[in-house]
Parts: sequence; C-alpha cells; structure tokens
Amino acid sequence: MTDSGLPDVTDDLILGGQLRLRQPKRGHRAGHDAILLAAAAPARAGHRVVEFGAGVGTAGLALARRVSGLDLVLVEIDETLAGLARDNAAANNITALVLTLDVTARAEAFAAAGIGPDSADVVLMNPPFNDAERHRASPDLARQSAHVAASDTLERWTHAARRVLKSGGVLTLIWRADGLSEVLAALERGFGSIAILPVHPGPEGAAIRVIVTAVKGGRAPLAMHPGLVLQDPDGATGAEAAAVLGGKAALSLASR
Repeated sequence: MTDSGLPDVTDDLILGGQLRLRQPKRGHRAGHDAILLAAAAPARAGHRVVEFGAGVGTAGLALARRVSGLDLVLVEIDETLAGLARDNAAANNITALVLTLDVTARAEAFAAAGIGPDSADVVLMNPPFNDAERHRASPDLARQSAHVAASDTLERWTHAARRVLKSGGVLTLIWRADGLSEVLAALERGFGSIAILPVHPGPEGAAIRVIVTAVKGGRAPLAMHPGLVLQDPDGATGAEAAAVLGGKAALSLASR
C-alpha cells in the first residue's frame, strides 16, 4: 500500500497501446479474458452497455475504444477498483458512469443507482468462475474474490443481467470451458439465441474458455462458432488472436 492508503499500482498499455490502465500491482489484473469479452460484445453506437464486476474497467473501456458513442456503465463492488476505473475512463477520454455496487444487490439498489429494469442493450460480465472445491484460492483476498465462485455466483449474476436488459438485449460472458453446462443451465430462464465461441490455448489443446452471447427473449437455435486459437504450434500468438488482443479486430460473436 502507498502512504495514501491506495494500493501500489502500475501504469500499463493494453489493446495494442490503445488503452492506458492504472491497476493494482498485486491481485486481479487485466488479462486476455477481459479483452476477449469486449471483442465479443455486439454493441452499437447509442447502446447502453453495463459491465458487471468491472474491476478497473478493462472490458468496458476496451469496448468503448472499439465502438464510439456508448452509454457505458461500469459496476464494481470494490471502491478502490471503482476509483481506478473512474481514473482510467478519464485518462482515456471515455465517458463512463462508474458505480460501486454489488452485482447481486436487489433491484431497488440497482434502480437507485440509475440502472433500472429493462434499461440496458448489452451486459458484459466476467464473473468469478473457479470452483472453490477444485481451485486453490489465492491468499490475496481481492484476487480470491475476483476468481473464486460461490455455488450460486453464475445464477445470481445472470439473474441480474436478465433484469436490467431490454427485451432483445444481449448478455456477453466468459467462463471456464469445462463449466459450459453451468452457463447453459443459468441461461435457461429468459434467454435464447445462444452463441458459443470456444477459446483454445493452441491448435491441439482442449478449449479453456467459452465466450457466450445470449439474447433476452431470443428464440433462435444455439450456434457454435469456430474456436479462437491463442497460439500457433510454435508458441507465437496466432494471427487472429493477435488482431483481437491488439484491438484491430472483433470476434465473430460481435456481428450478431
């Protein structure tokens, strides 16, 4: 911690240098998941986009860098991270409302903060997704909170997304690939038109993540998109992955 009580922070360039982020030196830090989440969101200018569990704002700000003219709301329970998200939005000249709010709070708390029911076009979320029974939790409490899920985390976050989305609005989330059945179960109520994009570490590796979009009230059949391979056989970042992580391309899910 610094003398001011704030955590030690680093000043980092991500998204091919398009986005500058101040973030804690220790704990949960910006990574590929947040950039992939932003690259999958089918947002358009004028859309109200709400990011749950925004941290320092990585995914929401990356999306705003790709799509101008968003009404961006960043929701984060940790006031220190929320403060850094406000700083990051200002430093990158991106307009964003940053709220210190628990994603699992009641509808009244959301409405009081300015996020009423049926008000969002897109919700982004990268919930804690590691199974507490299988995952050795970090001694860093902030990192543990960001990574380790309770048994009802996904269900409660999905419920909150369903509540704030307009009819026809899109939820975009990233989760463990081996937990895809949990995602599909959580989306059974109120969502349809589900699309899935697996993320593979390399050409021969099983998927480690799934990025999923789902439409509130959607009725189209489930669609499985071709997977994204992060690394070539020689270990170098693959061409498609490099373009996405460098902010030069979106993922196929974004074009729905």
